[in-house]
Amino acid sequence: MFNFKSIFEANGNLDVLSILICSGVGILLGLIIAFTHMKTTRTTKNFLVTLAVLPILVQVVMLMVNGNLGTSIAILGAFSLIRFRSIAGNSKEILSVFFSMAIGLALGMGQILFASIITVLVSIVIFILSLTKFLEPIRKDQILKITIPEDLDYDEALADIFKKYTKNASLIKTKTIDMGSLYKLTYSVTLKSGVKEKEMLDDIRTKNCNMQVSLSRPNIESEI
Repeated sequence: MFNFKSIFEANGNLDVLSILICSGVGILLGLIIAFTHMKTTRTTKNFLVTLAVLPILVQVVMLMVNGNLGTSIAILGAFSLIRFRSIAGNSKEILSVFFSMAIGLALGMGQILFASIITVLVSIVIFILSLTKFLEPIRKDQILKITIPEDLDYDEALADIFKKYTKNASLIKTKTIDMGSLYKLTYSVTLKSGVKEKEMLDDIRTKNCNMQVSLSRPNIESEI
């Protein structure tokens, strides 16, 4: 059975070797977290660098305030700095940031084995949940955008297409473009099981004079 002992307790004091060991492990675990995030969501290099370096920075904060009465205030201040000085991201980015910070806290206490095990376990869970259909919502609404000429009666022209390919279709936005000569329609649609998206888009193009058509999933949360 694992015995989670702090490396600082084992060495009896806080020495340079202990700090270097924790820092090296922090960099390695940070890279694992960044790699996990990179493989499970769209992101940027800047954010991945942040995830890779964050554990060692949190570790430094922990080491600097260790044994001080202001520890909790200092950690809260560090967390608030990260929260309010960064651009709000989606839920996966927030998860990864807290993941990195939690590992940094563990390393700051010298819990190398604990931090390593948690990093591996959580990374595996993230991979499994992100790359499988488990916990995927049953209903799959999509956003359909159609450009049509101003003289086309879209309610009548598109009714048969929606009846053939969708379970439901709701018009959520209508606006004029190109000096009022065109309409841009935005629908929320749920496709029937087994429907081929290309066939539906081709049928729509025959109705809207081969103008622009796009189909995408809803932008529920901000993404990179």
